[in-house]
Amino acid sequence: MNITENITNIITQYGMKVLFAIIILIVGLWLIKRVVRLTTTVLKKQSIEPGLQSFITSLVSIGLKVLLVIVLLGQLGIQTTSFVAILGAAGLAVGLALQGSLANFAGGALILFFKPFKVGDLIEAQGFLGTVKHIQIFVTTIITPENKTVIIPNGELSNGSITNYTLEGKLRVDLTVGISYDADIKKAKDIVLQVLKKNTHVLETPAPTVNVSELADSSVNLAIRPWVKPEHYWDVYFGVLEDIKLAFDEQGIGIPYPHQVVHMYQKN
Repeated sequence: MNITENITNIITQYGMKVLFAIIILIVGLWLIKRVVRLTTTVLKKQSIEPGLQSFITSLVSIGLKVLLVIVLLGQLGIQTTSFVAILGAAGLAVGLALQGSLANFAGGALILFFKPFKVGDLIEAQGFLGTVKHIQIFVTTIITPENKTVIIPNGELSNGSITNYTLEGKLRVDLTVGISYDADIKKAKDIVLQVLKKNTHVLETPAPTVNVSELADSSVNLAIRPWVKPEHYWDVYFGVLEDIKLAFDEQGIGIPYPHQVVHMYQKN
């Protein structure tokens, strides 16, 4: 009789708790599935990088499942204070051990979410200039004009200044060419404008400009400002300088250069 009463008491005492725990488990897993699906949809709409999408959805799923386990343990009457404390201590230890990696991950998430640049953009950051080849969770890889591969941690990249030369779709090329003081300034400017007009990479809008920027010691300096697409920057930079020199030579426009005059005296 005592055994039957004990079994009845146990079922009465714990049966409802177990039943509610099962209900909480079923409903909780259903809600977690919906939340993860919603998170995936939002990340896809934001065009987040697939690797980061997978990581964030996994993180959300694991976090919610851990929370569900804690709720279930509490429903069954198990003290969860120690369990939560252990999880907190473990999380703190892992965070301290991986703080550099976590900073890089956070930086990568910010870059992929806010998109200050994308693959193929020409950027300057952390003292390096190059084209972005890869944007990964922890690092970004760029290729310099010398074809060097530079790997930059995303933590440093996201906390520093970034110059994106591609974002606006056009760049201004700043050139300075000196002509002699006895040269015809108007003629020289017309020649430069003709050179720019013949270059197929120079944009018509905004229109290129040629202005006197300085009356230097031995030259009148012309500030030449054509606009180009980012991928044509160096072609125009070097090509226009060469074409201007050749055109000046043909039209008799002198370009000053340092020279010395030597006077020789003969003693009687």
